[in-house]
Amino acid sequence: MNKSLIATAIGAALSLSSGACLAAAPADWSQISAMDVTLFYPGVSPVEWVTKGVEHGGARALKKGERCADCHSEEAADIGQLIVSGEKNEPNPPAGKAPAINAKVQAAHDGENLYLRFTWQQPAASGGAKMDETNPVKIAYMLEDGNKVELAEQGGCWGSCHMGVRTMPEGDAQKTKYVKGGSLADGVFFDLNQWRSGENKAYDGYVAEQRVMEGGTALLGAEGKNDNGNWSVVFTRKFTGGEGDVSLAAGKVYNFGFAIHDDSADGRYHHVSLGLTLGIDAEADINAKAQ
Repeated sequence: MNKSLIATAIGAALSLSSGACLAAAPADWSQISAMDVTLFYPGVSPVEWVTKGVEHGGARALKKGERCADCHSEEAADIGQLIVSGEKNEPNPPAGKAPAINAKVQAAHDGENLYLRFTWQQPAASGGAKMDETNPVKIAYMLEDGNKVELAEQGGCWGSCHMGVRTMPEGDAQKTKYVKGGSLADGVFFDLNQWRSGENKAYDGYVAEQRVMEGGTALLGAEGKNDNGNWSVVFTRKFTGGEGDVSLAAGKVYNFGFAIHDDSADGRYHHVSLGLTLGIDAEADINAKAQ
């Protein structure tokens, strides 16, 4: 490999590390409005369960086009408590698992880059087994454009959560998240960005016919800090990128959802938001305004 190619490869690697963002996030986040979001422990509540009326009373509302958040936003913590206790949708309740995490989401842009900031207080350690000893915390968000993914508008990330994937009871250990009819060429996919605390590394991938953690070029980096149990993670993402990257534009609204793996959790043992919307200078649950 010649020197120029080596330099290019090194630059690409650095651009995804936490300290090498190529653009400047807002200097004072206190001036950016924040949305309070309750992420809850979902247990075994895949899309098949969500859409099955005999088990989930909201299935009828979904068929009418209503959003999960329309019914559940005020009771998310209670749902998490019910599931983490093992009373419903959890055959293997993790000992000491927090039922919910209260987080704040802020967004801004400069016309070329989107900045997303997530803050939350770390729940008390459960004392249970560490599934991912390398990464005590992981945080990921997904974007979708055009409502092409089934349930993306109504349920956010739930469109990628299926009964047969890894860590689900009787799931295939080799099968990752996917979306029905997933296709990058046809725009049927979720754009996926993730940051891992132990690796101190950001990933730019997507979920289509399977989950792919790398390959995108929109994510410039992510920076995470833990101040006495108070977490802050800032993602910096270009408006446009490459394979599996949703293109952003002013005046548009995108389907959005995020998840936090705390206490070295992995797979389905995370906390998740209900489906949200992200607007770029547009009315939405979370509005990224020009700074």
